[in-house]
Amino acid sequence: MTETSGAARRTRLIGAMCGARPRLRWSILALLIAVVLVSFAIRLAVDVPNIVTGTVPGPDAFEQRYALHPAAAYLHMVPGVVYLLGAPLQLSRRFRSQHLRAHRRLGRVVLAAGLITGVAAIVVGVWFPYGGTLEASGAVVFGAWFLAALVLAYRAVRRRDIARHRRFMIRAFAVGLAVGTTRVWVGLFQAVGLLAIQNNAGTQWFGVAFWFALVMHAVLAEAYLAARPTVIGRTNLATS
Repeated sequence: MTETSGAARRTRLIGAMCGARPRLRWSILALLIAVVLVSFAIRLAVDVPNIVTGTVPGPDAFEQRYALHPAAAYLHMVPGVVYLLGAPLQLSRRFRSQHLRAHRRLGRVVLAAGLITGVAAIVVGVWFPYGGTLEASGAVVFGAWFLAALVLAYRAVRRRDIARHRRFMIRAFAVGLAVGTTRVWVGLFQAVGLLAIQNNAGTQWFGVAFWFALVMHAVLAEAYLAARPTVIGRTNLATS
């Protein structure tokens, strides 16, 4: 009797832990996406008046590059927001299983948005990086990896290889979501006085934040996948 009740308690505990971990992951994802959305809203509030009036902030202003290159900057940001809002639904098993047709249609939108924002990220990162060479190099390296992951995910789903498709979509999303973590690192660096965006001081630390976030997300994605070698979508999701 005691052994049975003890086994039941352990089963309930394991079930609670397994249930809590996905909730924690989704909570972190939601928080990072919220950080990106707030940052995007701030950019709009600052940039739109500058763009409409033709105002270009001074050379020490963080906003100057957005006023000088609005098309390139927003070609990166707008599709990026679309991608980050759509990708979590694409990775949700519940959404896929209950709304397969919507999953496929949204997938085309997410893929297109991802490819556009990925190419634009490289262009913006090389053309007018705020964090100098470190930011530019991070944009090239991880922008290329992000695009490669999307292309490989697309090729896999076309071959009905749902397992491989899902794994590369996870890799791409992890790198894309690093935008939110970059903002967290930037905030920390500003809090300790290493970076001061308001007066253009310590800009190299913006590049450091870029690399910290991107490497961290790429490593975490690989660790997540390594711990789940059978992370797969259901084969019948690829069938017509």
